[in-house]
Amino acid sequence: MSAHPPLRVVIVHWNQPDSCVDTVGRFRDRELPVRVTVVDNGSEPDALGELRAGLGRFPGDEVELVEVGRNAGFGPGANAGLQRFLEQPDDGDWVALAPHDVDPWPGCLAAMLDAAAVEPMAGLMCADVGDGMVPVIDPYFGGMAVEAPVSPTALPLPRWENVDYPHGTLMLLRRACLAEIGMFDERYFSYCEEADLALRARRNGWRVGLVRGARVQNLHIGSGMAIVDYLQTRNTLLLVQEMSGWYHAFIRAWFTIVQTVRGVWRPGTRALIFHPRARLAGIRDFALRRFGPPPASMMRPPTRPGADAISTPGS
Repeated sequence: MSAHPPLRVVIVHWNQPDSCVDTVGRFRDRELPVRVTVVDNGSEPDALGELRAGLGRFPGDEVELVEVGRNAGFGPGANAGLQRFLEQPDDGDWVALAPHDVDPWPGCLAAMLDAAAVEPMAGLMCADVGDGMVPVIDPYFGGMAVEAPVSPTALPLPRWENVDYPHGTLMLLRRACLAEIGMFDERYFSYCEEADLALRARRNGWRVGLVRGARVQNLHIGSGMAIVDYLQTRNTLLLVQEMSGWYHAFIRAWFTIVQTVRGVWRPGTRALIFHPRARLAGIRDFALRRFGPPPASMMRPPTRPGADAISTPGS
Protein backbone atom coordinates (compact mmCIF):
# COMPACT_ATOMS: atom_id res chain seq x y z
CA MET A 1 0.00 0.00 0.00
CA SER A 2 1.40 3.38 -0.98
CA ALA A 3 2.09 5.93 1.73
CA HIS A 4 1.24 8.72 -0.70
CA PRO A 5 -2.27 10.11 -1.22
CA PRO A 6 -3.86 9.88 -4.69
CA LEU A 7 -2.03 11.96 -7.28
CA ARG A 8 -3.83 13.96 -9.97
CA VAL A 9 -2.35 13.23 -13.43
CA VAL A 10 -3.10 15.53 -16.37
CA ILE A 11 -2.53 14.01 -19.82
CA VAL A 12 -2.71 16.22 -22.92
CA HIS A 13 -4.01 14.35 -25.98
CA TRP A 14 -4.30 15.00 -29.71
CA ASN A 15 -5.37 12.40 -32.28
CA GLN A 16 -3.63 9.37 -30.73
CA PRO A 17 -6.47 7.65 -28.81
CA ASP A 18 -4.93 4.18 -28.54
CA SER A 19 -1.64 5.55 -27.22
CA CYS A 20 -3.46 7.83 -24.79
CA VAL A 21 -5.62 5.04 -23.36
CA ASP A 22 -2.52 2.87 -22.94
CA THR A 23 -0.78 5.74 -21.13
CA VAL A 24 -3.73 6.14 -18.75
CA GLY A 25 -3.52 2.42 -18.03
CA ARG A 26 0.20 2.63 -17.27
CA PHE A 27 -0.30 5.47 -14.78
CA ARG A 28 -3.09 3.53 -13.07
CA ASP A 29 -0.89 0.41 -12.85
CA ARG A 30 1.96 2.01 -10.92
CA GLU A 31 2.80 2.31 -7.22
CA LEU A 32 0.59 5.34 -6.48
CA PRO A 33 -3.17 5.71 -6.60
CA VAL A 34 -4.00 8.28 -9.27
CA ARG A 35 -6.89 10.29 -10.60
CA VAL A 36 -6.47 11.08 -14.29
CA THR A 37 -7.68 14.08 -16.28
CA VAL A 38 -7.31 13.62 -20.03
CA VAL A 39 -7.46 16.92 -21.91
CA ASP A 40 -8.41 16.44 -25.56
CA ASN A 41 -6.98 19.21 -27.73
CA GLY A 42 -9.55 19.22 -30.53
CA SER A 43 -8.95 15.76 -31.97
CA GLU A 44 -10.66 14.74 -35.19
CA PRO A 45 -14.15 13.25 -34.62
CA ASP A 46 -13.13 9.62 -35.20
CA ALA A 47 -10.14 9.91 -32.87
CA LEU A 48 -12.22 11.62 -30.20
CA GLY A 49 -14.85 8.88 -30.44
CA GLU A 50 -12.18 6.20 -30.00
CA LEU A 51 -10.78 8.07 -27.02
CA ARG A 52 -14.18 8.31 -25.32
CA ALA A 53 -14.76 4.60 -25.86
CA GLY A 54 -11.30 3.65 -24.59
CA LEU A 55 -11.52 5.78 -21.47
CA GLY A 56 -14.98 4.36 -20.78
CA ARG A 57 -13.42 1.12 -19.56
CA PHE A 58 -11.96 2.91 -16.52
CA PRO A 59 -14.00 3.85 -13.42
CA GLY A 60 -15.66 7.21 -13.96
CA ASP A 61 -14.52 8.59 -10.61
CA GLU A 62 -10.86 7.88 -11.48
CA VAL A 63 -10.60 9.08 -15.09
CA GLU A 64 -12.25 12.16 -16.60
CA LEU A 65 -12.17 13.67 -20.08
CA VAL A 66 -12.01 17.42 -20.70
CA GLU A 67 -12.68 18.47 -24.30
CA VAL A 68 -11.07 21.77 -25.31
CA GLY A 69 -12.73 21.71 -28.73
CA ARG A 70 -9.72 22.99 -30.68
CA ASN A 71 -6.00 22.35 -30.97
CA ALA A 72 -4.98 24.96 -28.43
CA GLY A 73 -1.42 23.66 -28.03
CA PHE A 74 0.30 21.76 -25.26
CA GLY A 75 0.58 24.66 -22.81
CA PRO A 76 -3.04 25.85 -23.13
CA GLY A 77 -4.29 22.25 -23.07
CA ALA A 78 -2.27 21.59 -19.94
CA ASN A 79 -3.71 24.74 -18.39
CA ALA A 80 -7.24 23.36 -18.79
CA GLY A 81 -6.25 20.34 -16.68
CA LEU A 82 -4.17 22.33 -14.21
CA GLN A 83 -7.06 24.70 -13.61
CA ARG A 84 -9.29 21.79 -12.61
CA PHE A 85 -6.54 20.65 -10.22
CA LEU A 86 -6.31 24.11 -8.63
CA GLU A 87 -10.09 24.16 -8.16
CA GLN A 88 -9.97 20.84 -6.24
CA PRO A 89 -8.02 21.25 -2.97
CA ASP A 90 -8.64 17.58 -2.15
CA ASP A 91 -6.27 16.66 -5.00
CA GLY A 92 -3.29 17.40 -2.76
CA ASP A 93 -0.10 19.42 -3.17
CA TRP A 94 1.21 18.00 -6.44
CA VAL A 95 -0.10 17.38 -9.95
CA ALA A 96 1.63 15.34 -12.66
CA LEU A 97 1.62 16.48 -16.30
CA ALA A 98 2.50 14.44 -19.38
CA PRO A 99 1.77 14.13 -23.10
CA HIS A 100 -0.32 11.25 -24.38
CA ASP A 101 2.44 8.70 -25.03
CA VAL A 102 4.70 8.18 -22.01
CA ASP A 103 5.66 5.32 -19.74
CA PRO A 104 6.53 6.16 -16.11
CA TRP A 105 8.63 3.24 -14.96
CA PRO A 106 7.65 1.47 -11.72
CA GLY A 107 8.74 3.57 -8.76
CA CYS A 108 9.05 6.79 -10.77
CA LEU A 109 6.16 8.75 -9.26
CA ALA A 110 6.90 7.73 -5.67
CA ALA A 111 10.58 8.59 -6.10
CA MET A 112 9.67 12.07 -7.34
CA LEU A 113 7.35 12.74 -4.41
CA ASP A 114 9.91 11.39 -1.94
CA ALA A 115 12.58 13.69 -3.41
CA ALA A 116 10.25 16.68 -3.11
CA ALA A 117 9.50 15.85 0.52
CA VAL A 118 13.04 16.83 1.53
CA GLU A 119 13.07 19.99 -0.64
CA PRO A 120 10.71 22.43 1.14
CA MET A 121 10.85 24.96 -1.74
CA ALA A 122 10.50 22.42 -4.54
CA GLY A 123 8.08 23.96 -7.01
CA LEU A 124 8.60 22.11 -10.30
CA MET A 125 10.38 18.88 -11.13
CA CYS A 126 10.71 16.33 -13.90
CA ALA A 127 11.50 12.65 -14.20
CA ASP A 128 14.67 11.21 -15.70
CA VAL A 129 14.56 10.24 -19.39
CA GLY A 130 17.88 8.41 -19.01
CA ASP A 131 19.97 10.52 -21.36
CA GLY A 132 22.43 11.76 -18.73
CA MET A 133 21.73 15.36 -19.70
CA VAL A 134 20.83 18.46 -17.65
CA PRO A 135 18.23 21.03 -18.80
CA VAL A 136 19.74 24.54 -18.77
CA ILE A 137 18.63 27.95 -20.03
CA ASP A 138 21.17 30.01 -21.96
CA PRO A 139 20.69 33.80 -22.26
CA TYR A 140 21.20 33.57 -26.06
CA PHE A 141 20.05 30.06 -26.96
CA GLY A 142 17.16 29.50 -24.55
CA GLY A 143 16.33 26.04 -23.25
CA MET A 144 18.84 23.32 -24.09
CA ALA A 145 20.30 20.14 -22.65
CA VAL A 146 23.97 19.72 -21.73
CA GLU A 147 25.94 16.77 -20.45
CA ALA A 148 25.75 16.33 -16.69
CA PRO A 149 28.97 17.39 -14.91
CA VAL A 150 28.80 14.26 -12.75
CA SER A 151 28.02 10.82 -14.12
CA PRO A 152 24.36 9.99 -13.36
CA THR A 153 25.47 6.72 -11.73
CA ALA A 154 28.29 8.22 -9.65
CA LEU A 155 25.96 9.10 -6.77
CA PRO A 156 23.10 7.20 -5.13
CA LEU A 157 19.78 7.04 -6.99
CA PRO A 158 17.15 8.37 -6.96
CA ARG A 159 18.22 11.91 -6.10
CA TRP A 160 17.17 15.51 -6.63
CA GLU A 161 19.31 17.66 -8.95
CA ASN A 162 18.75 21.40 -9.35
CA VAL A 163 18.13 22.29 -13.00
CA ASP A 164 17.10 25.44 -14.87
CA TYR A 165 13.82 23.99 -16.12
CA PRO A 166 11.91 20.68 -16.18
CA HIS A 167 11.45 18.87 -19.49
CA GLY A 168 7.89 18.12 -20.54
CA THR A 169 8.02 14.33 -20.77
CA LEU A 170 6.78 14.03 -17.18
CA MET A 171 6.54 17.00 -14.84
CA LEU A 172 5.25 17.44 -11.30
CA LEU A 173 4.01 20.90 -10.35
CA ARG A 174 3.27 22.13 -6.82
CA ARG A 175 -0.10 23.69 -6.05
CA ALA A 176 1.36 26.59 -4.05
CA CYS A 177 3.87 27.35 -6.81
CA LEU A 178 1.18 27.47 -9.52
CA ALA A 179 -1.06 29.59 -7.33
CA GLU A 180 1.78 32.10 -6.92
CA ILE A 181 3.28 32.30 -10.41
CA GLY A 182 0.37 31.26 -12.63
CA MET A 183 0.20 28.53 -15.26
CA PHE A 184 1.78 28.21 -18.72
CA ASP A 185 2.10 31.30 -20.90
CA GLU A 186 -0.25 30.45 -23.77
CA ARG A 187 1.66 32.55 -26.28
CA TYR A 188 4.09 29.64 -26.65
CA PHE A 189 1.45 27.12 -27.85
CA SER A 190 4.07 24.34 -27.58
CA TYR A 191 7.84 24.31 -26.94
CA CYS A 192 9.67 26.52 -24.43
CA GLU A 193 6.64 26.93 -22.15
CA GLU A 194 8.31 24.76 -19.49
CA ALA A 195 11.40 26.98 -19.50
CA ASP A 196 9.30 30.13 -19.18
CA LEU A 197 7.34 28.64 -16.27
CA ALA A 198 10.59 27.63 -14.55
CA LEU A 199 12.06 31.12 -14.92
CA ARG A 200 9.02 32.57 -13.17
CA ALA A 201 9.19 29.94 -10.44
CA ARG A 202 12.87 30.51 -9.74
CA ARG A 203 12.41 34.29 -9.64
CA ASN A 204 9.90 33.72 -6.85
CA GLY A 205 12.25 31.55 -4.82
CA TRP A 206 11.00 28.10 -5.86
CA ARG A 207 13.45 25.32 -6.69
CA VAL A 208 13.30 23.38 -9.95
CA GLY A 209 14.68 19.87 -10.11
CA LEU A 210 15.24 16.69 -12.06
CA VAL A 211 14.87 13.51 -10.03
CA ARG A 212 17.72 11.40 -11.36
CA GLY A 213 16.84 7.72 -11.38
CA ALA A 214 13.05 8.30 -11.48
CA ARG A 215 12.79 6.97 -15.02
CA VAL A 216 10.22 7.82 -17.65
CA GLN A 217 10.18 6.93 -21.33
CA ASN A 218 8.71 9.00 -24.15
CA LEU A 219 7.43 6.23 -26.42
CA HIS A 220 6.49 8.25 -29.50
CA ILE A 221 5.06 11.64 -30.33
CA GLY A 222 5.04 12.57 -33.98
CA SER A 223 4.99 16.13 -35.29
CA GLY A 224 5.81 17.45 -38.73
CA MET A 225 9.29 18.89 -39.12
CA ALA A 226 8.01 22.28 -40.34
CA ILE A 227 5.84 22.96 -37.28
CA VAL A 228 8.58 21.80 -34.89
CA ASP A 229 11.22 24.05 -36.45
CA TYR A 230 8.79 26.97 -36.63
CA LEU A 231 7.74 26.73 -33.00
CA GLN A 232 11.23 26.12 -31.69
CA THR A 233 12.55 29.14 -33.61
CA ARG A 234 9.75 31.55 -32.72
CA ASN A 235 9.40 30.48 -29.12
CA THR A 236 13.13 30.44 -28.39
CA LEU A 237 13.30 34.04 -29.57
CA LEU A 238 10.36 34.93 -27.33
CA LEU A 239 11.95 33.19 -24.33
CA VAL A 240 15.32 34.88 -24.90
CA GLN A 241 13.71 38.30 -25.36
CA GLU A 242 11.59 37.92 -22.21
CA MET A 243 14.56 36.67 -20.18
CA SER A 244 17.50 38.67 -21.51
CA GLY A 245 16.16 41.50 -23.65
CA TRP A 246 15.96 42.53 -27.29
CA TYR A 247 19.72 42.61 -27.91
CA HIS A 248 20.07 38.93 -27.01
CA ALA A 249 17.02 38.08 -29.14
CA PHE A 250 18.55 39.93 -32.11
CA ILE A 251 21.81 38.01 -31.76
CA ARG A 252 19.87 34.75 -31.54
CA ALA A 253 17.83 35.62 -34.66
CA TRP A 254 20.98 36.52 -36.60
CA PHE A 255 22.63 33.27 -35.55
CA THR A 256 19.57 31.33 -36.74
CA ILE A 257 19.65 33.06 -40.13
CA VAL A 258 23.36 32.27 -40.58
CA GLN A 259 22.82 28.67 -39.47
CA THR A 260 19.91 28.30 -41.92
CA VAL A 261 21.86 29.68 -44.88
CA ARG A 262 24.76 27.38 -44.06
CA GLY A 263 22.39 24.40 -43.86
CA VAL A 264 20.94 25.16 -47.28
CA TRP A 265 24.36 25.40 -48.93
CA ARG A 266 26.02 22.65 -46.89
CA PRO A 267 23.43 19.94 -46.10
CA GLY A 268 25.93 18.03 -43.98
CA THR A 269 25.77 20.78 -41.34
CA ARG A 270 22.00 20.57 -40.84
CA ALA A 271 20.51 19.72 -37.47
CA LEU A 272 18.07 16.80 -37.15
CA ILE A 273 15.19 19.28 -37.30
CA PHE A 274 15.75 21.58 -40.25
CA HIS A 275 13.11 23.37 -42.35
CA PRO A 276 14.41 26.67 -43.81
CA ARG A 277 11.05 28.26 -44.66
CA ALA A 278 9.61 27.36 -41.27
CA ARG A 279 12.59 28.89 -39.48
CA LEU A 280 12.31 32.13 -41.40
CA ALA A 281 8.56 32.19 -40.74
CA GLY A 282 9.30 31.77 -37.04
CA ILE A 283 11.65 34.77 -37.07
CA ARG A 284 9.10 36.83 -39.02
CA ASP A 285 6.23 36.02 -36.66
CA PHE A 286 8.36 36.74 -33.60
CA ALA A 287 9.20 40.17 -35.03
CA LEU A 288 5.52 40.77 -35.83
CA ARG A 289 4.53 39.52 -32.33
CA ARG A 290 2.37 36.74 -33.75
CA PHE A 291 2.17 34.10 -31.05
CA GLY A 292 -0.21 31.33 -30.11
CA PRO A 293 -1.18 28.75 -32.78
CA PRO A 294 1.18 28.38 -35.74
CA PRO A 295 0.03 29.10 -39.30
CA ALA A 296 -2.77 26.80 -40.41
CA SER A 297 -0.67 25.52 -43.31
CA MET A 298 1.68 23.81 -40.86
CA MET A 299 -0.99 22.11 -38.78
CA ARG A 300 -1.75 18.44 -39.40
CA PRO A 301 -2.65 15.43 -37.27
CA PRO A 302 0.37 13.54 -35.89
CA THR A 303 1.52 10.41 -37.67
CA ARG A 304 0.82 6.97 -36.31
CA PRO A 305 3.66 5.22 -34.50
CA GLY A 306 6.26 3.94 -36.92
CA ALA A 307 5.70 6.63 -39.53
CA ASP A 308 8.24 9.28 -40.51
CA ALA A 309 7.99 11.84 -37.72
CA ILE A 310 10.08 13.79 -35.27
CA SER A 311 9.91 12.63 -31.66
CA THR A 312 9.19 15.70 -29.59
CA PRO A 313 8.51 15.24 -25.85
CA GLY A 314 5.84 17.50 -24.52
CA SER A 315 4.35 18.62 -27.80
